[in-house]
Amino acid sequence: MLLSDIPAIAAHHAPEKVAVRFQDRVFTYAQLRDRCWRLSNALVQVTDRGDRVAILSENCSEYAECYYGVPGAALGLVLLNYRLSARELAYIIGNSEPRILVVEQKYLPIIRQIRAEIPSVEQLILIDGEAEDAISYEAFLATGAAQEPLRKPVEEDLCWLLYTSGTTGLPKGAMLSHKNLMGAVFNSMCAWDAGVDDVCLYTFPQFHVAGYAMPTYHLRNYDVVILKTFDVETVLGNIERYGVTSTAMAPTMIAMLLEDPIADKYDLSSIKRIGYGASAMPAEVLRRARQRWPGVGFSTGFGMTELSGNVMFMSPADHDRAADHDLPILSSVGRQMPFARVRVVDDDGHDVPVGAPGELVIKGDQVLMGYWKNPEATKSSFFEGGWFRSGDVGRWDEDGYLYIVDRKKDMILTGGENVYPREVEEVLYQHPAVLEAAVIGAPDPKWGEKVVAVICRRSDVDGEELIAFCRERIASYKKPKHVVFIDILPRNASGKVLKRELRDRIASGELVLEDA
Repeated sequence: MLLSDIPAIAAHHAPEKVAVRFQDRVFTYAQLRDRCWRLSNALVQVTDRGDRVAILSENCSEYAECYYGVPGAALGLVLLNYRLSARELAYIIGNSEPRILVVEQKYLPIIRQIRAEIPSVEQLILIDGEAEDAISYEAFLATGAAQEPLRKPVEEDLCWLLYTSGTTGLPKGAMLSHKNLMGAVFNSMCAWDAGVDDVCLYTFPQFHVAGYAMPTYHLRNYDVVILKTFDVETVLGNIERYGVTSTAMAPTMIAMLLEDPIADKYDLSSIKRIGYGASAMPAEVLRRARQRWPGVGFSTGFGMTELSGNVMFMSPADHDRAADHDLPILSSVGRQMPFARVRVVDDDGHDVPVGAPGELVIKGDQVLMGYWKNPEATKSSFFEGGWFRSGDVGRWDEDGYLYIVDRKKDMILTGGENVYPREVEEVLYQHPAVLEAAVIGAPDPKWGEKVVAVICRRSDVDGEELIAFCRERIASYKKPKHVVFIDILPRNASGKVLKRELRDRIASGELVLEDA
């Protein structure tokens, strides 16, 4: 099955039902199908099979159409992060070599700035407005017929090309085929709790792999409300206005809702389910969220760009059972989903015992084809037998629940002992004065590395108090040796803290360490 078939399948079942809401625009499933077909047929006239089309935009209904319409023309859709600098965009566009670039008007100046560096781009399509050097999206759409395109992709064709966040080195293009993405969609449809006539609020950036959830919603004929960008009041207003029943957010977004008193002014009674993911959820934040919204079922999972979506899932029932009986699984990412295989292995690829940490490796239809123009990275990312190396450290418990210990590259080796920053962060989040915490390693002449805590404060506290707080709760070698205070933690688009940037700022002396 092809990702690009989804609008037609959904329209067959519920042609007049709302498929997409964005600001003041509303499209039924029949309209979404026709617009995606028009986009595909318009693209067929100006491209060759296997070409790429890139999109640079904040969330919008046109983005959803590109999800389906670009691959529907046997083309690869390159999803560009609008938060990147001109230099970073020039690299990714230059590397992926799209012939067409769909761009939101506010990002047209940055494209003009780098135009000479992206010679593959032959045509600009402007989402909102008009320009001398670009054709409007609606005018381009009008050149295509509202009928199924004759040029059809196959399952193994490139569907989406997403670039990794580049927290280490240059970003790599993860090649996701129709088969990969549909593997993730089917896996989630089997694992997730299915509501009836749900209204889903989509909050993540559409350039993120979390976008795979939208085809999942559409296959179930849900009403999908697309949020342009995340801000607390807009989220709350959309929930109240449309009677949103289900949404998913990054933990940082949930923390923002909890911190903002304006949330008490809105009617959120329609919400039945909140999923969270894309980065680690501090246990304390989850506890507060469950207390604040006791009638909401929380769920989570684990996935990554290279996996086209999630491969682990923990249901609302698991959350409730864990809370009722004080089970540690509340800090896990759940169990393996039906159509993926997950193992925890040592450096030689051998399974480690239950409870022991090791690298997560994954196998299944949703594992990426490889990295674009990077055979070396592709080869080094797989064990023999097609097992993808995630770079994440995890451990199993006796009941098959998986706990993410940390990123392998973030582990701190101090005095011969392994320290996983996430464990220390969970302790720091228990202190009432800590709003956010990131733990990193810094060079130390005696111990090799030392543990450093970077803290955003909710209220006044000093480093000595925080270190003493940790000393009482974890082994002494794991406690921070230094504390540094910061106003905002640097993050990428998915909400993950950019620890490399913090290490660089400490090394340069920009951030000053506070001793115990």
